Amino acid sequence: MNQENIIRPPAETAYAVELEALAAADTHPRPANWRLSPWAVVTYIMGGSLPEGTTIEPKYFGERRLIEIAVATLATDRALLLLGIPGTAKTWVAEHLAAAISGDSTLLVQGSAGMSEDLLRYGWNYARLLADGPSAAALVPSPVMHAMEHGKIARVEELTRIPSDVQDTLITILSEKMLPIPELNTSVQARHGFNLIATANDRDRGINELSSALRRRFNTVVMPLPTGLEEEVAIVVNRVEKMGKTLQLPAAAAPIEEIRRLVTIFRELRSGKTEDGRTKLKSPTATLSAAEAISVITHGQSLAVHFGDGIIKAADIAAGIAGAVIKDPAQDKIVWQEYLETVVKERDGWKDLYRACKART
Repeated sequence: MNQENIIRPPAETAYAVELEALAAADTHPRPANWRLSPWAVVTYIMGGSLPEGTTIEPKYFGERRLIEIAVATLATDRALLLLGIPGTAKTWVAEHLAAAISGDSTLLVQGSAGMSEDLLRYGWNYARLLADGPSAAALVPSPVMHAMEHGKIARVEELTRIPSDVQDTLITILSEKMLPIPELNTSVQARHGFNLIATANDRDRGINELSSALRRRFNTVVMPLPTGLEEEVAIVVNRVEKMGKTLQLPAAAAPIEEIRRLVTIFRELRSGKTEDGRTKLKSPTATLSAAEAISVITHGQSLAVHFGDGIIKAADIAAGIAGAVIKDPAQDKIVWQEYLETVVKERDGWKDLYRACKART
């Protein structure tokens, strides 16, 4: 398939040049079946420069120590749980960790409330099963089983959305590094390099707590929200630029001033106070993370390119802010209107944004 026609290629494809350059320059010890050393994996995630001149762009903007802990965990016999509210780059980091370590980020299980244990263990080709009975040829391996067989990293998204009895399917896999197949009176033994990265958040409804037995098999790394305004602006700018190229939208359509205003709004509503700390605010039910800011800017970018002069203006941003903030029509609409009147209306240089937002509410 022509990679140019793929909207979002996997990390190992999109960043193949960087991964190859790191592998060539990597002189540090590598765990068995790892494509890169732990040092090189962290460099790939956090960014840096290689001696021959290749620049590795940062994939994660945050504390380097968190990524070091995550990578060190995957080099042991414990699995990794990335925990945080929606929009803290859990999935993004997990994908890039798998790409750098295994060269394959596609061994993914998406957790859901109706999920069965077959998606974590194995299923069957029922035509062959009925014709020949249980056999290795009739077995359909799960992504986790495939990772065990080939010594790779498997990923489980939204672990806490999976029913508790299905979650516990992972206990034997993670503790014994073995997956029993009683129908064939055999088992799959994990090869060196196998491990598992799970993501979870505790803000959404439908959460299933992990059993103590399963939680012990994970080392938990809490993914925080960006600590400062400029750090969060840098994250949004970086991702908007990437998405703009993917969607063939000019990067120049997203002025840094508009991104900074949007990020400021989201940070203030999220924290319940203005950036200077002088005014207390009510917070909406929405998380208003960097991911939601990226979505608003990208939407505004599309409006500006296709229905404007190509430069994002207040009206283009206002079209998406209300939808991001107001998740509960009864409560959040009041919060948003109060913020407009007490903060946006009174802030110097924000009159255009105030008028645009008022027109949308």
